[in-house]
Amino acid sequence: MRITGLGHAGMFIETVGGNIICDPVLGPSFYGSWFPFPDNRGLDWERLGREADFLYISHRHRDHFDPRLLERYIRKDIEVLLPEYPTDDLERDIRALGYENITYAPAGEIIERGDLKIMITPLRAPSDGPIGDSSLSVDDGTASILNQNDSHPLDLEKLMAFGKPEAYFTQVSGAIWWPMVYDLPMDAKQNFARLKREAQNKRAMYYIEKVDAPHVFPMAGPPMFLRDDLFEFNGTGRNGEAIFTDQKEFLAHMKELAPQYDGHLFLPGTLVEMDRGELTVTQTLYSEEEIRHIFDEKWDYLEEQRASRQQELRDEEATRADVIPPAEMLQAIKEWWEPLLKKSRTIRLGVGGNVRFRIGELDMVVDFPRAKVREYAGEECIYWYTIPADLVSTNIRDHEIDWSNSIFLSMQFSVGRSGKFNEFLTTFLKCLSTDRIEYVENWYQEQTDQTEDAEIGDWVVQRRCPHLRADLTRTGKIDEDGVLTCSMHDWKWDLKTGRCLSTSGHPIRAAKVDEVTEEALRIGA
Repeated sequence: MRITGLGHAGMFIETVGGNIICDPVLGPSFYGSWFPFPDNRGLDWERLGREADFLYISHRHRDHFDPRLLERYIRKDIEVLLPEYPTDDLERDIRALGYENITYAPAGEIIERGDLKIMITPLRAPSDGPIGDSSLSVDDGTASILNQNDSHPLDLEKLMAFGKPEAYFTQVSGAIWWPMVYDLPMDAKQNFARLKREAQNKRAMYYIEKVDAPHVFPMAGPPMFLRDDLFEFNGTGRNGEAIFTDQKEFLAHMKELAPQYDGHLFLPGTLVEMDRGELTVTQTLYSEEEIRHIFDEKWDYLEEQRASRQQELRDEEATRADVIPPAEMLQAIKEWWEPLLKKSRTIRLGVGGNVRFRIGELDMVVDFPRAKVREYAGEECIYWYTIPADLVSTNIRDHEIDWSNSIFLSMQFSVGRSGKFNEFLTTFLKCLSTDRIEYVENWYQEQTDQTEDAEIGDWVVQRRCPHLRADLTRTGKIDEDGVLTCSMHDWKWDLKTGRCLSTSGHPIRAAKVDEVTEEALRIGA
């Protein structure tokens, strides 16, 4: 087996049963904001497209799904391996590009092509990518790998039932806009960014130790920001206010905490050759001197990239819609969103207040409790967004149903809030279709916990995490103050009250072990 890095989360897997091209992206993505780091334009994309037998797109995020690259380089008769998601958005996107040779990959089922075995493990919770994320397991008899990319699977036993991989490819630098675009003092941003980086590192190490593959390849980030207004957010930021750990930084972290694993740089052009336990890694696109320059003189490298790629930014801006006048924009959003709000009882209750949007000359409020969109009239708001009018106009023109997969990951906006993060608001803004809203509402309704309890330290706690149903006997840790942290997403609960400390809603059922024992004795008496 041979694996070639394509940049970001992309890879080209050559096996005895055919070649799989995974998440190929040239970008820029998210309204011109994200470029793969380092530059991957030097790869032979014509050859890669010509020699690929299978196309695997892990999910709909535009740093994984690049329609322009697919149309230019990937032939239309290729066999597409489609993850099993609850809505058909990804399938419709792929078919719209002319791909019809689609193989449906049911969750956890093995697809065989001769000696080649493939398994796709999808995730389906509202916060898994744009309602859907997935990982790819591959074994051709000569080697086995797990390409987990952005996904954060909860049931590792099912995933590992495919077999222990020899090489593990995983995200270590998440795709998020917190805290960079928030209206916060610099010292607060620096502190929150540090905590976010630590949480990302902790989660990555959790998976690395659970998967226990001898060879680890960090990937799926970080991006390059080459727009002038975002340039300071590269890496950990000019002032430490950004969250994007690079590959070399994470490898140093992993070596310190878990030296038993061999960590490898996985860059555009990295060639990984595997054969029955033997593994070699060669850099084919970049020399050692160039790699040193990219990582050790990162800001110089980024300045060079910024200077050479301004035309790509101008080309992207030329594709945006003309700005819609304020009254027309308000009416368009009202007609689009109000029917969805009426279907979103759980989400409306979870948001529980007004959200203000300043979009160019339009100043509007979304009243979640009353399911109304109207002009802002001085109401108290729990969140307030400022978004360029051309981005919203383009989303209206294209009927973009996922604003996280367009505006928010572009980071070309600003936001403030009173109180904690509100997951329900973010969920609504990436579920702007009837199919998505109905799925998410049903998903939330099914999360009422009826599962068994489990002992964790001195506490009896519901076994499943109220956030995404992780098994807390595996992912939960309780400190001396009775605060439970789920390592899957670093969410926290005060077990004394059951209150979630990370967001509104999502209470947990918990009691001290001795209190449970005393209650049982009292009932028995």
